[in-house]
Amino acid sequence: MPPRASMLFGLLSLLIAAPAASDPRTSSEQELAEVQASIRQTEQQLKQQQQALQQAEQQLQQADRTLAQAGQQVQQQQQALAETQQRMQQLVAEQQALEQQFGQQQQQLATQLRSAYQLGQHDYSQMLLNQQDARQLERVLTYYQYFNRARMQQLHAIRQTAEQLTQVQQELHSRQQQLEHQLQALQQRQQQLQQARTEQQSTIRSLQHLLQEQGQQLSYLRQNESSLQATIDALKAKAQQVQLAGLTALKGQLQWPLQGRLLQRFNELRQGGLRSRGVLIEGTEGSAVSAIANGQVIYADWLKGYGWVLVLDHGDGFMSLYGHNQSLLKEPGEQVMAGEQIAQVGRSGGQATAGVYFEIREKGEAVNPQAWLQSR
Repeated sequence: MPPRASMLFGLLSLLIAAPAASDPRTSSEQELAEVQASIRQTEQQLKQQQQALQQAEQQLQQADRTLAQAGQQVQQQQQALAETQQRMQQLVAEQQALEQQFGQQQQQLATQLRSAYQLGQHDYSQMLLNQQDARQLERVLTYYQYFNRARMQQLHAIRQTAEQLTQVQQELHSRQQQLEHQLQALQQRQQQLQQARTEQQSTIRSLQHLLQEQGQQLSYLRQNESSLQATIDALKAKAQQVQLAGLTALKGQLQWPLQGRLLQRFNELRQGGLRSRGVLIEGTEGSAVSAIANGQVIYADWLKGYGWVLVLDHGDGFMSLYGHNQSLLKEPGEQVMAGEQIAQVGRSGGQATAGVYFEIREKGEAVNPQAWLQSR
């Protein structure tokens, strides 16, 4: 092919190929489509993650609720069992007293019979036929009537004692059967409680694993803290309506809500770099959580991240908060005394270790609880 013809053919080839390779509109549309597809995929993944997290939170709340119910039922069963045992102790004491009284009454009756025998082996008709001295006869008849009345009274008392003893023995037998049924029910409740604890711990592990996979630990903690702060803000107005003395005069003297090792101190860095607004006290599941001072319950419910939470108003802008409980034993509006049990130690709200999260708030602001509690 001649050089000129070859050059012309090459130029034509370039002109034909150039629009397909260099058209900017076609390239931009492809890139935009890829970006939009990537956004849709990311949004879908995020939506799935949020749904999975919400489902895990709902499962945790349900597990905490089941555990709380089982814990309350165990406590109620233990209280009923204690009351039955106390009544049985009273009945045993009554039975022993009645048996002793019955023995004394029998001895008194025997003494009276011996005395009557010593007066003479005569009945009333024999005394008249013997025509004894009138004064002596009158005296013997008086003694005879006295001992007869005494014997009748003693027999009546013995009969009453025997009836009381029978009633006590019957009630004691009934209480014994009741105690056996209560023990069986308590064992069943305890098994349910243990099963609920196992399910709760499994749910906590699943939630923590999901948060690690999604890398949302910090976001989750911030959401929980915002939820708690919003709850505290909402309670401030309600707390101002309660007339109590406050905590100022008791600073440094308040008793601890739970005796245990401090797992987290006030203002200590938590996971994700957030600082704690309270303290976390280690405890044994089901043990007592006590009120630090006299107060009124203004909140008792499940709160995301903190589980079963109870808030006491102490007046003058002071509140105390108790979280991660297994179950709550008080209702909003109830008055409580210092040292009174208000909840049971647990790990609700996703807490890996059993304990109580505790805060003191002054006019809504968190203060260091250790400055207010007794030194230890």
